[in-house]
Amino acid sequence: MNSATRKALDLFGGAVVPAGAGVEIRDPALLRSPATDQLVWLAVFGGEAERDAARWLLWELGQAVGVRPASIHDLYMARGRGECQGFTVPAINVRMIAYDTARAIFRAALVRKAGAILIEIARSEIAYTEQRPAEYVAVLIGAALREGYDLPLFIQGDHCQVNAKKYASDPEGEVGEVKNLVAEEVAAGFYSIDVDTSTLVDLSFPTLEEQQRANYERAAEITAFIRGLEPEGVTVSVGAEIGEVGHKNSTVEELHAFMAGYRQALARLGDHVGISKISVQTGTSHGGVVLPDGSIAEVKLDIKALEDLSKAAREYGMAGAVQHGASTLPSNAFGNFARVETAEIHLATNFQNIVMDHPSLPAELRQRMLAWLDANAQSERKSGDTDEQFYYRARKRAIGPFKKEMWGLPESVRSTIAADLEQTFGFLFDQLGVNGTASLVRRFIKAPVQHHAMLAKAGTAADDPDAGE
Repeated sequence: MNSATRKALDLFGGAVVPAGAGVEIRDPALLRSPATDQLVWLAVFGGEAERDAARWLLWELGQAVGVRPASIHDLYMARGRGECQGFTVPAINVRMIAYDTARAIFRAALVRKAGAILIEIARSEIAYTEQRPAEYVAVLIGAALREGYDLPLFIQGDHCQVNAKKYASDPEGEVGEVKNLVAEEVAAGFYSIDVDTSTLVDLSFPTLEEQQRANYERAAEITAFIRGLEPEGVTVSVGAEIGEVGHKNSTVEELHAFMAGYRQALARLGDHVGISKISVQTGTSHGGVVLPDGSIAEVKLDIKALEDLSKAAREYGMAGAVQHGASTLPSNAFGNFARVETAEIHLATNFQNIVMDHPSLPAELRQRMLAWLDANAQSERKSGDTDEQFYYRARKRAIGPFKKEMWGLPESVRSTIAADLEQTFGFLFDQLGVNGTASLVRRFIKAPVQHHAMLAKAGTAADDPDAGE
């Protein structure tokens, strides 16, 4: 055993010891102590050897107590068969103070016996938040252990998206970049992957089949690639997308055109399991539309279209349709999603807003973040932008550079912010009908034990495309 691994184990004072390929926990109560806080800090900010040892130990602790990365695929297939209904899975993008935010998610879930919850990060977010997949998984496992959450973890690669401009000049190279990211994510424990080739939809063609062809062919190709990466006993939940968020609303006819082409294209590549859900556009946009005064414009969400698209998706055995860009909707909108049997909604920017606009965040820190944007993010400023519009749209770029400082804020500040996040997560779980879904997770999801000799080392971030709520 190397010194870094010994240091990680010693945080628990002999309560955790190596056992076979994993660990034995002699005093589970210590997992809910500050020892786990210290282990997560090492997993994020330690030197290379300390970091890798901490990530290995967090993974093995999760394996030992049942907090294992898992695929939501079988629950979604049950939804497609009509064996469960009446809830919408929240997919939560954790960008800032990730450990405290994830702990707030798990606290809200425990009180409500909620288990059908995805935690995700998009391709662009990985870059500007400086959170590679192996780190992200370690932090989420640590947060679950700290709160005593004991269900499988559904961790998702959101918007594994093909950049249309890069694709136009180098199609294979750009698809290859997405595959590289997907491989890193699956190796780290992301067992839900949103394949987003909707950027390749070309509305200039006269027929829906032609408009969707590049989308469904590349989505099928990446699906087959994912199937070749799966650990034993895991069927990754794969989602596809028919309409790029923020553009024209999707139609049932487009969904049928995509699915007809996708199924044929996938069959040509072998006998592979297909997608379990499909993302659509029904009127939202990532992050909302910011007005000159910094407020967010009202969204005209087409709930009827979302209902029709979900019904059409279930004709193919899928869980239903997925709505992106939902976090900045008005609070009275969220009850509609479960009512119309939406499979999943993606939520991100409002949680970032809660942190960045929180009165407990030191004003001096906020000013330094804005000054950093002035110096480093002017490419985000659009012609005619007010300062409020620029800062609102660009401030996510400051998350990575100020990450360690945010994590190191006094516990009193972080706990106050986390309490407001927890309240928001609880409200969303209530509205989306996921309370009590822990029993469905236990019924439909089997998370096999997987031991890691050592997690994959961190890669390099690809800062495009700029997707994510």
